[in-house]
Amino acid sequence: MHKLLKAPLAFNGFGRCLLTEKCLSAIKIISRGLVCTQHRDDFGKDEVYDVIISGGGMVGSAMACAIGMDPNLVSKKILLLEAGNKKVIDKVPETYSTRVSSISPGSATLLSGIGAWEHITKMRCKPYKKMQVWDACSDALITFDKENLQEEMAYIVENDIVVAALTKQLDSLSDNVQVKYRSKVVKYMWPMPHLAVDSMPWVRVTLANGETLHTKLLIGADGLNSMVREELGIPTVKWNYDQSAVVAVLHLAEPTENNVAWQRFLPTGPIAMLPLSDTDSSLVWSTSHGLAEELLELDEESFVDAINSAFWSNENQSELIETAGSLFRGVLSAIMPSVGSPRQLPPSVAGIGPKTRVMFPLGVGHASEYIRHRVALIGDAAHRVHPLAGQGVNLGFGDVACLTQLLSQAAFNGKDLGAIQHLLAYETERQRHNLPMMAAVDLMKRLYSTNAAPVVLLRTFGLQATNMLPLLKEQIMAFASKGFIKYLLHL
Repeated sequence: MHKLLKAPLAFNGFGRCLLTEKCLSAIKIISRGLVCTQHRDDFGKDEVYDVIISGGGMVGSAMACAIGMDPNLVSKKILLLEAGNKKVIDKVPETYSTRVSSISPGSATLLSGIGAWEHITKMRCKPYKKMQVWDACSDALITFDKENLQEEMAYIVENDIVVAALTKQLDSLSDNVQVKYRSKVVKYMWPMPHLAVDSMPWVRVTLANGETLHTKLLIGADGLNSMVREELGIPTVKWNYDQSAVVAVLHLAEPTENNVAWQRFLPTGPIAMLPLSDTDSSLVWSTSHGLAEELLELDEESFVDAINSAFWSNENQSELIETAGSLFRGVLSAIMPSVGSPRQLPPSVAGIGPKTRVMFPLGVGHASEYIRHRVALIGDAAHRVHPLAGQGVNLGFGDVACLTQLLSQAAFNGKDLGAIQHLLAYETERQRHNLPMMAAVDLMKRLYSTNAAPVVLLRTFGLQATNMLPLLKEQIMAFASKGFIKYLLHL
């Protein structure tokens, strides 16, 4: 059984949050706020915000927009702290960035609801309607698509364009959402859950320039190495995969409609080609650290040859697996002759964008708790996942949709936004979705990281059977977007 299922800390919050609010004892609620506190001092001289979001980026900026546009929260005082410069894109860049995300339909609906999707589509994004996944150790494949190809499966968008669109939307919300760019946080101080006479009631945030701020709710959107999470002392279950991802912009050999996302599972890790335009695609090649470094050192022609070979070569296939897979496929075709998906061939790569080859290490991580008294974690601050399923930022946008809905309801009912009772509902909802998704991705990664014949045979049968069952494939796609619908009805 893989590590994620064995790690008790990962399920600590999940098991606890299955309890109803009425069953929560006072001691459990108090324990979520027993961190370093500070005397009241002169906090009244500092500004007090209803919500401070620490960390911009795609998820933090989306959180600020979602809260700022919610009718029940429009009167609240919101602050977004962004350590970097303001991201402004006046015209579409001539070249593509290597940092891209696969935006699910649910995430696109969220971005549309907060006014950013129109800006994104005016710049550039590439929808794809089909995804084909296959095994390098056999000829087994599975094709995910929308019925009659009338709907998009997802959209490939450059991260900078998403942030720029959200930044533009934030400019229109300046009445109730303030943004401080180039603002580095150096210290947080936490309040007690039950106010003592001489303690401060809010979270205190100290910036590098000496400015101090107070907030009734702090949202940590400060990424993988979250300072909010670390200073709260929230344990995190995490490990590295002994893999790195090599990314690059690819130039295709010839123009094509290019509306298919391709992914092949090699023994060393998955390689994916995601559409950017009719002539360009984005490469995400997860492989061993050693091979990743070698790929970076190759000249362009050799690197292109390596990519084409990774997608086309059959050197990892064996006659035994091929024969067994063919027989099983024949049986399935006899039982269900009208179903299944035809094999398509990926486009050939002719070149790469200049200076677009980079690599970064891969791993997984999960915070045992998403919330404390007056604090909530979202996005990578709460969870990190392998990129093979393209769910990283979508999990973060799911956090945004869920937390916005619960804060809106709390404001409507006249409740304190930072009260732990309704923040626990956020933790419950998101862990119920995020943990199974992370476990499934981790298991898939491990299942395809070996070329042992019994395992290859098992996954070959699994892929072929799944490809012949449209209802099962629909359930898999629905699970990837699960949890958005009820949040988006509110937004």
